Formats: sequence, C-alpha cells, structure tokens
Amino acid sequence: MMTSAIIIGAQPRNAIAAKLQPRSIPRRLPNEFYPTPPEATRALLSVERFDGSIWEPACGEGAIAQVLSVAGHKVVSTDLVDYGFGISGVDFLKELRPRAKHIVTNPPYGSGLADAFANKALSFAEQTGGSVAMLLNMASLSHRRRTSWWKDRPPARLYAMDDIVCWPSHRYGPPPEYFTKHRYVWAVWTPNHQGPSAFWWLSAADFRQHQSFPNTNKKRR
Repeated sequence: MMTSAIIIGAQPRNAIAAKLQPRSIPRRLPNEFYPTPPEATRALLSVERFDGSIWEPACGEGAIAQVLSVAGHKVVSTDLVDYGFGISGVDFLKELRPRAKHIVTNPPYGSGLADAFANKALSFAEQTGGSVAMLLNMASLSHRRRTSWWKDRPPARLYAMDDIVCWPSHRYGPPPEYFTKHRYVWAVWTPNHQGPSAFWWLSAADFRQHQSFPNTNKKRR
C-alpha cells in the first residue's frame, strides 16, 4: 500500500538551494560591467605600440585606461555610465567625432553591442589613421553570424589571452564557475592592413606582477 507523509518544518527543495547560495548574482551584470584585469592590458602593450592618444570608450572604473596611463599614453576615458572615473554620460555609439587617434577597449557584449562598438571604432580609425584593439570573447571568432564580418574586416593580429577573468570581484565576490570558463582574445586592427590575420598567444601569468611598458611611439606594422 502506498503511503505519503508530511514532514513538519520541511522546506521546498528550491528554498533549501537558495539558502545554500552564498550570494545572488544576475546572469548578466548591470550595464555589461566586466572590468579587464590589468595583466590583460599589460600583455597587449608588450606586443603592440600606439603612437598617439588613445580613447577608451567603455572605461568603467578605469581598468584599461589606468594601465595605459602608467605606460605613458595620453588616454581619453569615457563611459555611458558613471563609475567615478573618466567622463560619464558619453554614448560611444552616438558620438560623431573621434576623441583620440586610437581606440583600446573591452566593449559591452549583450544585445549586439560588441558588434556595434567594433563597427563604430573601425569607422573612427579610418578617419584618424589609428589602430583599434578590442578584448573579445573567443567564441565571437567562430560565431556563424559573424564569419562574413570577420572576413570583410580581418584584424592585423589576434592574441589569444589565457587565464584571465573579466569580473568585478570587488562588487560581487568571486565569479561563478560558469563565468571562469570564458576565454578571451585581443583583436587588433591597424591602418591599411590586407590579407589574413596573424595569430599569437599571450599568457596572463607573465604580466600579473606590476610592470610598465613605456610608450616608444613605435607601432608594429
């Protein structure tokens, strides 16, 4: 005979799971705020040179901009949201004129924003004769909707960046496990580049200790 019982004080399974969760983190963080660890920008500066001013149009709290400044670059830092750094209230996608010769950024990803940022940055670079460097999710290189875009606008160089996590631990604590599996690549477009992209690897561990790469005003071709 089948029997059933009600256990006094029992809680639904999902309620127990909720109590076991140390914190509540949204699947997508507000305003796509995923700051770049300094070692990622240091790694970029170890292989690329920028001869002139740099615009960081998604500066957040200055994660990329501050590393660039330490290396001796003049940096224009803007963001749509006020994070207490740079010039806030600036919508990069609505800007009419470039604010510096080069653009270096980790663009927002959601809702096609990274694609829009890349197109806008490349249009500005055509005006200034500058370079564009963007830290992107590695998966974007093989997304079926982007294949033709990459073929039409191949970067001069791609740098696979190992072992970095773009996550605001100071705001949300350690990143959730699923987020640590993301992999990143620096895509660098330079003026007048033609042909396929060169590909190389960069290790974050080599750049975690503070080091400066002075601006020599010499840019790789």
